[in-house]
Amino acid sequence: MQVYELDPLRDPRWAPFICGHSHASVFHTREWLSSIHKTYGYQPVVVSTSQPGDKLNNGVVFCRIQSWLTGNRLVSLPFSDHCEPLADSADELDFLLRSLRTDLQRRDWNYVELRPASGQFERNARQADFRPGESYFLHRLDLRSSLGKIFESLHKGSVQRRIHRAEKAGVQCRCGRSKELLADFYKLLVLTRKRHLSPPQPYAWFRNLLDCMGEKLDIRLAYKDAVPIAAILTLRFQNTTYYKYACSDPRFHNLGAMPALLWNIVQAAKESGSHQLDLGRSESENKGLAAFKDHWTSQRTALVYWRYARSTRASSSEPWKLQGWKLRMAKRTFACLPNRMLPIMGRLLYRHAG
Repeated sequence: MQVYELDPLRDPRWAPFICGHSHASVFHTREWLSSIHKTYGYQPVVVSTSQPGDKLNNGVVFCRIQSWLTGNRLVSLPFSDHCEPLADSADELDFLLRSLRTDLQRRDWNYVELRPASGQFERNARQADFRPGESYFLHRLDLRSSLGKIFESLHKGSVQRRIHRAEKAGVQCRCGRSKELLADFYKLLVLTRKRHLSPPQPYAWFRNLLDCMGEKLDIRLAYKDAVPIAAILTLRFQNTTYYKYACSDPRFHNLGAMPALLWNIVQAAKESGSHQLDLGRSESENKGLAAFKDHWTSQRTALVYWRYARSTRASSSEPWKLQGWKLRMAKRTFACLPNRMLPIMGRLLYRHAG
């Protein structure tokens, strides 16, 4: 076997290949990769054992990230919850993983990171000397039952009653892709990220997502008396809807707007033919977010990222994650910054965080 590289943004084989692969996700799509490229300048690359011009039989997509601040690395994929290596043959996958290790040594990168959503990847990863890195929870809601049965399965106190509360409070939900909805969404995102003591993603990232994803993206806003109080951005691919970004105004949390929005998404996903709602990753230490998703589904699985690294330190944590006194100092800084400064910090920092 031999390894070949292809550009998924230009190679005409990539789109039909992922559309026909059962493990492909929205994060493999040309639209998602184009958004990453336009916003952060990362060049997506696919490695495959299929020769140029032949039918594509496998592929691992990643971005080469070069940063003077956080180092150089290969990531599959930055800003993506998960991205399964698409190789049905164990021998082919093992060969591709070893070729990535060789590329790491040749180009002097710090590490290679893969983000598979299935646990089947572990055997191949360990055989290729990859080690577990960051770990998360991944929640998925099965949508193949009737809406009535899905609603009855939801937590009565934390979900069902709050949905009814939002209806009684007159919370209105709007869905679309307009610039006005994006502006309201981003205002709420800045509020939420400040509450979490971290900068928001660049506005350009969401504008590019809107332009590139087209009808595969929806922004849902909840309003109370014309005031935006909660928002969720979702993506769609094949038979899956993806809950990707959520934000809210804490002054209105008692109205149940977020559960109402998510229930609105469940209904729309059913209508569009989705079989599941991917609720995305949750950090293990973020118990509140994990509990919120547990109230919607019992399908919680471990999401483990795998790395082959030059050093033990690079193999276990994100290069941009601060710890100890550095983390405390950064949080104090973000807490003191005015809201208008946070997007500026996001534009400066996220380029190095992929």
